Amino acid sequence: MPRRTLPRIADVMPGKAPMTLRVRWQHGGESLVDVSGLIGAFHAYAPLREDRALFRRVRTGEHGTDVVWTDEIDMAAGTLWRLAREQSGETLTAEAFHVWRERKAYTLDGAARALGLSRRMVAYYEQGEKPIPRTVALATRALEMAGPDSEQAA
Repeated sequence: MPRRTLPRIADVMPGKAPMTLRVRWQHGGESLVDVSGLIGAFHAYAPLREDRALFRRVRTGEHGTDVVWTDEIDMAAGTLWRLAREQSGETLTAEAFHVWRERKAYTLDGAARALGLSRRMVAYYEQGEKPIPRTVALATRALEMAGPDSEQAA
């Protein structure tokens, strides 16, 4: 199995919106990541919830493998990369969505029925006009694994 390496962080700064980070990756891309869900969910991040000035002091960790606020508060680059992909809709690209639809021989209407979406939304996803939510990406995988009999029921 090939080893997968996650991008490293070149630079980080607080975003304009509360609890967001602007992350510049070493491979050249940049992401705006909303970390409010993680910060709200875990006790270790309580100081960041209570002190906005502390949140703004975020910096890149050693070797670009994380971001840090204090010696006790950090967030892994892998976590930020996953959040960035999910939040931008990159769980499935428009091109991959189109290839999936063609492989399954779905028309736009057929794909819409199979996924429980409107035809218009399927067209938006395929043209890259709207990010494809993770739930839709997971549904395409499930339909890929399902046999032809289950598709007739949809």
